[in-house]
Amino acid sequence: MAQHSRLSTAPPPSAPARESTRHLLLRAHIALLLFGVLAHTAVFNLFGIDGAAVVLGVLLLATLGLAIPRIAMARPARFPWRRMPWAALVYLALALVSVLWSRWPMATLLTWVLHASITVVALFIAFTLSWHEIVRALASALKWILGLSVLLEAWVALVLHHPLIPNFAIFPPGKVDPHWYWVRGDLIGTGRIQGIVGNSNTLGILCALALVVFALLYAEHTRRRSVLLVWILLAGYLLLRAGSATSYASLAGGVAVLVAALLMRRVGETRGRARLYVLFAAAAVVGAGGLWLLRDKIFGALGKSSDLTGRVEIWRRVIARAVQHPIFGNGFSSPWVPWDPAFHNWILDHRITVFMAHEMWLDAFLQLGAIGVLLIAIAFLAFAWRAWFFAVDRPRWDLDETRPYSALSLLPLAIVAMMLVLGLAESTPIILWGWLLLILFSFKMKISPFVGTGPGEGAPPEARRRAA
Repeated sequence: MAQHSRLSTAPPPSAPARESTRHLLLRAHIALLLFGVLAHTAVFNLFGIDGAAVVLGVLLLATLGLAIPRIAMARPARFPWRRMPWAALVYLALALVSVLWSRWPMATLLTWVLHASITVVALFIAFTLSWHEIVRALASALKWILGLSVLLEAWVALVLHHPLIPNFAIFPPGKVDPHWYWVRGDLIGTGRIQGIVGNSNTLGILCALALVVFALLYAEHTRRRSVLLVWILLAGYLLLRAGSATSYASLAGGVAVLVAALLMRRVGETRGRARLYVLFAAAAVVGAGGLWLLRDKIFGALGKSSDLTGRVEIWRRVIARAVQHPIFGNGFSSPWVPWDPAFHNWILDHRITVFMAHEMWLDAFLQLGAIGVLLIAIAFLAFAWRAWFFAVDRPRWDLDETRPYSALSLLPLAIVAMMLVLGLAESTPIILWGWLLLILFSFKMKISPFVGTGPGEGAPPEARRRAA
Protein backbone atom coordinates (compact mmCIF):
# COMPACT_ATOMS: atom_id res chain seq x y z
CA MET A 1 0.00 0.00 0.00
CA ALA A 2 1.38 3.43 -0.94
CA GLN A 3 2.38 5.65 1.96
CA HIS A 4 2.60 9.45 2.09
CA SER A 5 6.16 10.65 2.61
CA ARG A 6 7.89 14.00 2.77
CA LEU A 7 11.04 12.56 1.29
CA SER A 8 11.63 13.21 -2.40
CA THR A 9 12.15 10.30 -4.76
CA ALA A 10 13.72 12.51 -7.43
CA PRO A 11 17.45 12.24 -8.04
CA PRO A 12 19.55 14.64 -5.98
CA PRO A 13 20.23 18.01 -7.59
CA SER A 14 23.50 18.46 -9.39
CA ALA A 15 25.41 21.46 -10.65
CA PRO A 16 24.81 22.41 -14.30
CA ALA A 17 27.35 21.34 -16.85
CA ARG A 18 30.16 23.86 -17.11
CA GLU A 19 32.60 24.55 -19.87
CA SER A 20 36.11 23.36 -19.30
CA THR A 21 38.81 25.84 -18.44
CA ARG A 22 40.62 24.87 -21.63
CA HIS A 23 37.61 25.79 -23.76
CA LEU A 24 37.13 29.09 -21.94
CA LEU A 25 40.79 29.92 -22.60
CA LEU A 26 40.28 28.96 -26.24
CA ARG A 27 37.37 31.38 -26.57
CA ALA A 28 39.34 34.15 -24.87
CA HIS A 29 42.29 33.55 -27.19
CA ILE A 30 40.08 33.69 -30.27
CA ALA A 31 38.50 36.96 -29.10
CA LEU A 32 42.02 38.39 -28.64
CA LEU A 33 43.01 37.05 -32.04
CA LEU A 34 40.00 38.67 -33.71
CA PHE A 35 40.86 41.94 -32.01
CA GLY A 36 44.42 41.72 -33.33
CA VAL A 37 43.21 41.15 -36.90
CA LEU A 38 40.35 43.65 -36.89
CA ALA A 39 42.48 46.33 -35.23
CA HIS A 40 45.80 45.46 -36.90
CA THR A 41 46.49 49.15 -37.60
CA ALA A 42 46.26 49.83 -33.87
CA VAL A 43 48.87 47.14 -33.22
CA PHE A 44 51.09 48.73 -35.87
CA ASN A 45 50.61 52.25 -34.49
CA LEU A 46 51.44 51.01 -31.00
CA PHE A 47 54.42 48.72 -31.63
CA GLY A 48 55.67 49.64 -35.09
CA ILE A 49 56.31 47.20 -37.94
CA ASP A 50 58.66 44.89 -36.05
CA GLY A 51 56.59 44.90 -32.88
CA ALA A 52 53.36 44.24 -34.79
CA ALA A 53 55.01 41.33 -36.60
CA VAL A 54 56.06 39.85 -33.25
CA VAL A 55 52.59 40.28 -31.70
CA LEU A 56 50.75 38.78 -34.66
CA GLY A 57 53.35 36.01 -34.91
CA VAL A 58 52.86 35.06 -31.26
CA LEU A 59 49.08 35.01 -31.71
CA LEU A 60 49.47 32.82 -34.78
CA LEU A 61 51.83 30.37 -33.09
CA ALA A 62 49.47 30.12 -30.13
CA THR A 63 46.62 29.41 -32.53
CA LEU A 64 48.61 26.72 -34.30
CA GLY A 65 49.47 25.22 -30.93
CA LEU A 66 45.76 24.92 -30.20
CA ALA A 67 44.69 23.88 -33.69
CA ILE A 68 47.18 21.15 -34.58
CA PRO A 69 46.31 18.79 -31.68
CA ARG A 70 42.57 19.20 -32.29
CA ILE A 71 42.82 18.55 -36.02
CA ALA A 72 45.20 15.63 -35.42
CA MET A 73 42.71 14.09 -33.01
CA ALA A 74 40.02 14.41 -35.67
CA ARG A 75 41.83 11.98 -37.98
CA PRO A 76 42.22 13.18 -41.60
CA ALA A 77 39.34 11.04 -42.82
CA ARG A 78 36.98 12.83 -40.40
CA PHE A 79 38.00 16.40 -41.15
CA PRO A 80 35.47 18.02 -43.55
CA TRP A 81 37.96 18.62 -46.36
CA ARG A 82 35.28 18.57 -49.04
CA ARG A 83 33.45 21.45 -47.37
CA MET A 84 36.37 23.84 -47.44
CA PRO A 85 35.87 27.18 -49.28
CA TRP A 86 37.77 25.90 -52.30
CA ALA A 87 37.36 28.91 -54.59
CA ALA A 88 39.00 31.18 -52.04
CA LEU A 89 41.72 28.58 -51.36
CA VAL A 90 42.46 28.24 -55.09
CA TYR A 91 42.80 32.03 -55.22
CA LEU A 92 45.29 31.80 -52.35
CA ALA A 93 47.19 29.02 -54.16
CA LEU A 94 47.33 31.12 -57.33
CA ALA A 95 48.67 33.98 -55.21
CA LEU A 96 51.58 31.79 -54.12
CA VAL A 97 52.28 30.57 -57.64
CA SER A 98 52.31 34.18 -58.86
CA VAL A 99 55.72 34.63 -57.24
CA LEU A 100 57.07 33.03 -60.44
CA TRP A 101 56.05 36.06 -62.52
CA SER A 102 55.54 38.69 -59.83
CA ARG A 103 56.97 42.17 -60.38
CA TRP A 104 57.37 42.38 -56.57
CA PRO A 105 58.30 38.83 -55.45
CA MET A 106 59.32 39.72 -51.88
CA ALA A 107 56.03 41.55 -51.33
CA THR A 108 54.22 38.54 -52.78
CA LEU A 109 55.85 36.11 -50.36
CA LEU A 110 55.44 38.39 -47.36
CA THR A 111 51.75 39.12 -47.87
CA TRP A 112 51.01 35.52 -48.91
CA VAL A 113 52.40 34.24 -45.61
CA LEU A 114 50.18 36.76 -43.83
CA HIS A 115 47.07 35.65 -45.73
CA ALA A 116 47.87 31.97 -45.37
CA SER A 117 48.15 32.50 -41.61
CA ILE A 118 44.81 34.29 -41.52
CA THR A 119 43.26 31.46 -43.55
CA VAL A 120 44.46 28.88 -41.03
CA VAL A 121 43.08 31.02 -38.21
CA ALA A 122 39.67 31.38 -39.89
CA LEU A 123 39.38 27.64 -40.58
CA PHE A 124 40.38 26.85 -37.00
CA ILE A 125 37.76 29.21 -35.53
CA ALA A 126 35.01 27.78 -37.73
CA PHE A 127 36.01 24.22 -36.85
CA THR A 128 36.23 24.59 -33.07
CA LEU A 129 33.54 27.09 -32.04
CA SER A 130 29.76 27.02 -32.38
CA TRP A 131 27.81 29.80 -34.06
CA HIS A 132 26.96 31.47 -30.75
CA GLU A 133 30.58 31.30 -29.61
CA ILE A 134 31.83 32.81 -32.87
CA VAL A 135 29.39 35.71 -32.67
CA ARG A 136 30.19 36.33 -29.01
CA ALA A 137 33.92 36.32 -29.72
CA LEU A 138 33.41 38.72 -32.61
CA ALA A 139 31.26 40.95 -30.40
CA SER A 140 33.91 40.93 -27.67
CA ALA A 141 36.64 41.99 -30.12
CA LEU A 142 34.45 44.81 -31.46
CA LYS A 143 33.61 45.97 -27.93
CA TRP A 144 37.31 46.23 -27.12
CA ILE A 145 37.88 48.26 -30.29
CA LEU A 146 35.03 50.66 -29.51
CA GLY A 147 35.89 51.00 -25.84
CA LEU A 148 39.61 51.58 -26.40
CA SER A 149 38.80 54.04 -29.19
CA VAL A 150 36.77 56.17 -26.78
CA LEU A 151 39.42 55.97 -24.08
CA LEU A 152 42.26 56.88 -26.44
CA GLU A 153 40.33 59.73 -28.03
CA ALA A 154 39.37 61.06 -24.58
CA TRP A 155 42.97 60.82 -23.33
CA VAL A 156 44.31 62.72 -26.33
CA ALA A 157 41.59 65.39 -26.09
CA LEU A 158 41.51 65.90 -22.32
CA VAL A 159 45.01 65.00 -21.12
CA LEU A 160 47.48 65.18 -24.01
CA HIS A 161 45.91 68.30 -25.60
CA HIS A 162 47.55 67.71 -28.98
CA PRO A 163 47.32 65.03 -31.71
CA LEU A 164 49.07 61.71 -31.21
CA ILE A 165 51.61 60.36 -33.70
CA PRO A 166 51.99 56.57 -34.23
CA ASN A 167 54.34 54.77 -31.86
CA PHE A 168 53.98 57.73 -29.44
CA ALA A 169 56.72 59.51 -31.37
CA ILE A 170 57.74 63.07 -30.57
CA PHE A 171 56.47 65.73 -32.93
CA PRO A 172 59.09 66.54 -35.57
CA PRO A 173 59.97 70.19 -36.17
CA GLY A 174 57.82 72.09 -38.63
CA LYS A 175 54.27 71.54 -39.77
CA VAL A 176 52.96 67.95 -39.69
CA ASP A 177 50.39 66.73 -42.19
CA PRO A 178 47.24 65.76 -40.20
CA HIS A 179 47.04 62.52 -42.18
CA TRP A 180 50.11 61.30 -40.29
CA TYR A 181 48.28 61.50 -36.95
CA TRP A 182 47.18 58.40 -35.13
CA VAL A 183 44.51 60.26 -33.13
CA ARG A 184 43.61 63.92 -33.57
CA GLY A 185 41.71 64.36 -30.30
CA ASP A 186 38.37 65.46 -31.79
CA LEU A 187 36.15 63.37 -29.55
CA ILE A 188 34.43 66.43 -28.08
CA GLY A 189 34.85 68.55 -31.20
CA THR A 190 33.17 68.50 -34.58
CA GLY A 191 35.85 66.85 -36.71
CA ARG A 192 36.12 63.23 -37.79
CA ILE A 193 37.52 60.84 -35.22
CA GLN A 194 39.86 57.97 -35.99
CA GLY A 195 39.74 55.81 -32.88
CA ILE A 196 42.35 53.29 -31.88
CA VAL A 197 42.61 52.02 -35.47
CA GLY A 198 43.90 55.44 -36.59
CA ASN A 199 41.65 55.74 -39.65
CA SER A 200 38.16 57.17 -39.89
CA ASN A 201 37.09 54.84 -42.71
CA THR A 202 38.33 51.76 -40.86
CA LEU A 203 36.67 52.87 -37.63
CA GLY A 204 33.45 53.55 -39.53
CA ILE A 205 33.17 50.12 -41.13
CA LEU A 206 34.03 48.40 -37.83
CA CYS A 207 31.29 50.43 -36.13
CA ALA A 208 28.84 49.42 -38.87
CA LEU A 209 29.82 45.77 -38.38
CA ALA A 210 29.43 46.18 -34.61
CA LEU A 211 25.94 47.63 -35.03
CA VAL A 212 24.84 44.58 -37.00
CA VAL A 213 26.45 42.08 -34.59
CA PHE A 214 25.05 43.77 -31.48
CA ALA A 215 21.59 44.19 -32.98
CA LEU A 216 21.37 40.51 -33.94
CA LEU A 217 22.57 39.45 -30.50
CA TYR A 218 19.87 41.68 -29.01
CA ALA A 219 17.26 40.09 -31.28
CA GLU A 220 18.50 36.66 -30.20
CA HIS A 221 17.45 37.55 -26.60
CA THR A 222 20.89 37.03 -25.15
CA ARG A 223 21.70 37.98 -21.59
CA ARG A 224 22.37 41.58 -20.55
CA ARG A 225 20.34 43.11 -23.35
CA SER A 226 20.39 46.49 -21.60
CA VAL A 227 24.19 46.50 -21.79
CA LEU A 228 23.96 45.64 -25.48
CA LEU A 229 21.81 48.73 -25.99
CA VAL A 230 24.61 50.84 -24.55
CA TRP A 231 27.09 49.30 -26.97
CA ILE A 232 24.68 49.86 -29.87
CA LEU A 233 24.39 53.55 -28.96
CA LEU A 234 28.17 53.85 -28.65
CA ALA A 235 28.75 52.16 -32.01
CA GLY A 236 26.18 54.45 -33.64
CA TYR A 237 27.78 57.55 -32.15
CA LEU A 238 31.29 56.56 -33.28
CA LEU A 239 29.94 55.70 -36.74
CA LEU A 240 28.48 59.19 -37.09
CA ARG A 241 31.64 60.84 -35.77
CA ALA A 242 33.86 58.81 -38.10
CA GLY A 243 31.97 60.34 -41.01
CA SER A 244 32.83 57.57 -43.48
CA ALA A 245 30.60 57.60 -46.57
CA THR A 246 31.67 54.06 -47.52
CA SER A 247 30.63 52.85 -44.07
CA TYR A 248 27.22 54.49 -44.40
CA ALA A 249 26.75 52.86 -47.80
CA SER A 250 27.87 49.46 -46.52
CA LEU A 251 25.53 49.61 -43.53
CA ALA A 252 22.65 50.70 -45.77
CA GLY A 253 23.34 47.78 -48.11
CA GLY A 254 23.46 45.33 -45.22
CA VAL A 255 20.22 46.65 -43.71
CA ALA A 256 18.44 46.53 -47.08
CA VAL A 257 19.40 42.89 -47.58
CA LEU A 258 18.35 42.03 -44.01
CA VAL A 259 14.93 43.59 -44.62
CA ALA A 260 14.59 41.53 -47.80
CA ALA A 261 15.50 38.36 -45.91
CA LEU A 262 12.99 39.09 -43.14
CA LEU A 263 10.27 39.64 -45.72
CA MET A 264 11.21 36.38 -47.39
CA ARG A 265 10.96 34.56 -44.07
CA ARG A 266 7.32 35.62 -43.77
CA VAL A 267 6.42 34.00 -47.10
CA GLY A 268 6.43 30.25 -47.02
CA GLU A 269 5.00 29.18 -50.35
CA THR A 270 7.08 29.05 -53.51
CA ARG A 271 4.77 31.33 -55.53
CA GLY A 272 4.90 34.07 -52.91
CA ARG A 273 8.68 33.94 -52.80
CA ALA A 274 8.87 34.13 -56.58
CA ARG A 275 6.84 37.36 -56.52
CA LEU A 276 9.16 38.78 -53.89
CA TYR A 277 12.22 37.92 -55.98
CA VAL A 278 10.73 39.85 -58.89
CA LEU A 279 9.96 42.76 -56.57
CA PHE A 280 13.49 42.75 -55.14
CA ALA A 281 15.04 42.67 -58.62
CA ALA A 282 12.92 45.61 -59.76
CA ALA A 283 13.74 47.57 -56.60
CA ALA A 284 17.45 46.89 -57.09
CA VAL A 285 17.37 48.14 -60.68
CA VAL A 286 15.41 51.27 -59.79
CA GLY A 287 17.59 51.94 -56.75
CA ALA A 288 20.83 51.53 -58.69
CA GLY A 289 19.54 53.84 -61.42
CA GLY A 290 18.48 56.45 -58.89
CA LEU A 291 21.83 56.34 -57.13
CA TRP A 292 23.64 56.79 -60.43
CA LEU A 293 21.52 59.74 -61.51
CA LEU A 294 21.74 61.44 -58.12
CA ARG A 295 25.36 60.54 -57.43
CA ASP A 296 26.63 64.14 -57.41
CA LYS A 297 24.01 65.25 -54.90
CA ILE A 298 24.61 62.17 -52.75
CA PHE A 299 28.38 62.71 -52.78
CA GLY A 300 27.86 66.35 -51.87
CA ALA A 301 25.57 65.46 -48.96
CA LEU A 302 28.20 63.03 -47.68
CA GLY A 303 30.99 65.57 -48.08
CA LYS A 304 32.61 63.75 -50.99
CA SER A 305 33.78 65.19 -54.29
CA SER A 306 32.76 63.74 -57.65
CA ASP A 307 36.10 61.91 -57.91
CA LEU A 308 35.43 60.11 -54.59
CA THR A 309 38.21 61.95 -52.76
CA GLY A 310 40.94 61.07 -55.22
CA ARG A 311 39.95 57.46 -55.80
CA VAL A 312 39.32 57.99 -59.51
CA GLU A 313 42.95 59.02 -60.03
CA ILE A 314 44.10 55.97 -58.06
CA TRP A 315 41.92 53.70 -60.20
CA ARG A 316 43.26 55.27 -63.40
CA ARG A 317 46.87 54.55 -62.45
CA VAL A 318 46.08 51.05 -61.25
CA ILE A 319 44.28 50.22 -64.50
CA ALA A 320 47.26 51.49 -66.50
CA ARG A 321 49.52 49.00 -64.72
CA ALA A 322 46.98 46.15 -64.58
CA VAL A 323 46.30 45.99 -68.33
CA GLN A 324 49.98 45.23 -68.95
CA HIS A 325 49.35 41.68 -67.67
CA PRO A 326 45.59 41.17 -67.93
CA ILE A 327 45.38 37.37 -67.63
CA PHE A 328 47.49 36.38 -64.63
CA GLY A 329 48.26 39.82 -63.23
CA ASN A 330 51.44 41.44 -61.95
CA GLY A 331 51.81 39.39 -58.80
CA PHE A 332 50.05 39.05 -55.47
CA SER A 333 50.44 41.70 -52.77
CA SER A 334 47.54 42.37 -50.39
CA PRO A 335 48.07 44.93 -49.06
CA TRP A 336 50.69 46.64 -51.19
CA VAL A 337 53.99 46.72 -49.34
CA PRO A 338 54.79 50.46 -49.22
CA TRP A 339 58.58 50.05 -48.89
CA ASP A 340 58.84 47.77 -51.92
CA PRO A 341 60.39 49.69 -54.86
CA ALA A 342 57.42 48.77 -57.08
CA PHE A 343 54.99 50.55 -54.74
CA HIS A 344 57.09 53.13 -52.94
CA ASN A 345 56.00 56.60 -54.12
CA TRP A 346 54.00 55.03 -56.96
CA ILE A 347 50.67 56.50 -55.80
CA LEU A 348 50.79 59.14 -53.09
CA ASP A 349 47.98 60.59 -50.99
CA HIS A 350 49.12 63.51 -48.80
CA ARG A 351 52.70 62.28 -49.25
CA ILE A 352 51.73 58.82 -47.97
CA THR A 353 52.23 55.78 -50.19
CA VAL A 354 48.85 54.19 -50.93
CA PHE A 355 48.74 50.49 -50.03
CA MET A 356 45.56 49.39 -51.85
CA ALA A 357 43.61 50.16 -55.01
CA HIS A 358 40.53 51.22 -53.01
CA GLU A 359 38.45 48.88 -55.15
CA MET A 360 38.34 45.16 -54.46
CA TRP A 361 37.85 43.94 -58.04
CA LEU A 362 40.43 46.29 -59.50
CA ASP A 363 42.95 45.24 -56.86
CA ALA A 364 42.40 41.57 -57.70
CA PHE A 365 42.76 42.39 -61.40
CA LEU A 366 46.06 44.20 -60.79
CA GLN A 367 47.51 41.33 -58.79
CA LEU A 368 46.16 38.13 -60.34
CA GLY A 369 44.49 39.34 -63.53
CA ALA A 370 41.22 38.09 -64.95
CA ILE A 371 41.81 34.65 -63.41
CA GLY A 372 42.02 36.19 -59.95
CA VAL A 373 38.89 38.27 -60.51
CA LEU A 374 37.01 35.15 -61.61
CA LEU A 375 38.09 33.19 -58.52
CA ILE A 376 37.17 36.03 -56.16
CA ALA A 377 33.80 36.38 -57.91
CA ILE A 378 33.13 32.66 -57.46
CA ALA A 379 34.16 32.82 -53.79
CA PHE A 380 31.86 35.74 -53.02
CA LEU A 381 29.02 34.35 -55.13
CA ALA A 382 29.19 31.06 -53.23
CA PHE A 383 29.35 32.99 -49.94
CA ALA A 384 26.34 35.15 -50.84
CA TRP A 385 24.30 32.23 -52.24
CA ARG A 386 24.78 30.06 -49.18
CA ALA A 387 24.29 33.02 -46.80
CA TRP A 388 20.96 33.91 -48.42
CA PHE A 389 19.41 30.47 -48.01
CA PHE A 390 21.07 30.08 -44.61
CA ALA A 391 19.10 33.20 -43.59
CA VAL A 392 15.72 32.70 -45.30
CA ASP A 393 15.17 28.93 -45.03
CA ARG A 394 13.72 27.54 -41.82
CA PRO A 395 16.16 25.15 -40.06
CA ARG A 396 15.13 21.62 -40.97
CA TRP A 397 16.94 18.29 -41.05
CA ASP A 398 13.94 15.97 -40.46
CA LEU A 399 10.14 16.11 -40.80
CA ASP A 400 9.69 18.95 -38.32
CA GLU A 401 8.73 22.12 -40.23
CA THR A 402 8.04 24.36 -37.24
CA ARG A 403 11.48 25.10 -35.83
CA PRO A 404 11.97 28.82 -35.16
CA TYR A 405 14.39 30.99 -37.07
CA SER A 406 17.52 32.26 -35.38
CA ALA A 407 18.47 35.92 -35.60
CA LEU A 408 22.13 34.95 -35.80
CA SER A 409 21.54 33.13 -39.09
CA LEU A 410 21.17 36.61 -40.65
CA LEU A 411 24.74 37.59 -39.77
CA PRO A 412 26.62 35.99 -42.72
CA LEU A 413 24.13 37.55 -45.15
CA ALA A 414 24.57 41.02 -43.64
CA ILE A 415 28.35 40.66 -43.67
CA VAL A 416 28.60 39.57 -47.31
CA ALA A 417 26.26 42.39 -48.38
CA MET A 418 28.32 44.95 -46.48
CA MET A 419 31.58 43.59 -47.87
CA LEU A 420 30.33 43.68 -51.47
CA VAL A 421 29.23 47.31 -51.09
CA LEU A 422 32.47 48.19 -49.30
CA GLY A 423 34.46 46.53 -52.08
CA LEU A 424 33.30 49.17 -54.54
CA ALA A 425 35.46 51.80 -52.81
CA GLU A 426 37.88 49.75 -50.69
CA SER A 427 40.02 46.63 -51.08
CA THR A 428 39.33 45.56 -47.49
CA PRO A 429 37.11 42.54 -48.35
CA ILE A 430 40.13 40.69 -49.78
CA ILE A 431 42.68 41.98 -47.26
CA LEU A 432 43.32 40.86 -43.66
CA TRP A 433 40.08 40.91 -41.64
CA GLY A 434 37.89 40.96 -44.75
CA TRP A 435 39.62 37.79 -45.94
CA LEU A 436 39.23 36.26 -42.47
CA LEU A 437 35.46 36.84 -42.46
CA LEU A 438 35.14 35.43 -45.99
CA ILE A 439 36.92 32.18 -45.06
CA LEU A 440 35.37 31.90 -41.60
CA PHE A 441 31.72 32.22 -42.55
CA SER A 442 32.02 30.36 -45.87
CA PHE A 443 33.48 27.34 -44.07
CA LYS A 444 31.23 27.58 -41.01
CA MET A 445 28.00 27.58 -43.03
CA LYS A 446 29.14 24.41 -44.78
CA ILE A 447 30.06 22.40 -41.68
CA SER A 448 27.33 23.82 -39.40
CA PRO A 449 24.24 24.64 -41.49
CA PHE A 450 22.07 25.28 -38.39
CA VAL A 451 22.45 27.74 -35.52
CA GLY A 452 22.25 26.36 -32.00
CA THR A 453 20.63 22.98 -32.77
CA GLY A 454 20.84 20.21 -35.27
CA PRO A 455 23.72 18.28 -36.81
CA GLY A 456 27.12 19.88 -36.46
CA GLU A 457 26.13 22.64 -34.03
CA GLY A 458 26.26 23.03 -30.27
CA ALA A 459 28.44 19.95 -29.84
CA PRO A 460 32.13 19.36 -29.19
CA PRO A 461 34.38 19.20 -32.25
CA GLU A 462 34.48 15.42 -32.08
CA ALA A 463 30.68 15.16 -32.33
CA ARG A 464 30.56 17.76 -35.10
CA ARG A 465 33.09 15.76 -37.09
CA ARG A 466 30.99 12.64 -36.79
CA ALA A 467 27.96 14.58 -37.98
CA ALA A 468 29.94 16.00 -40.91
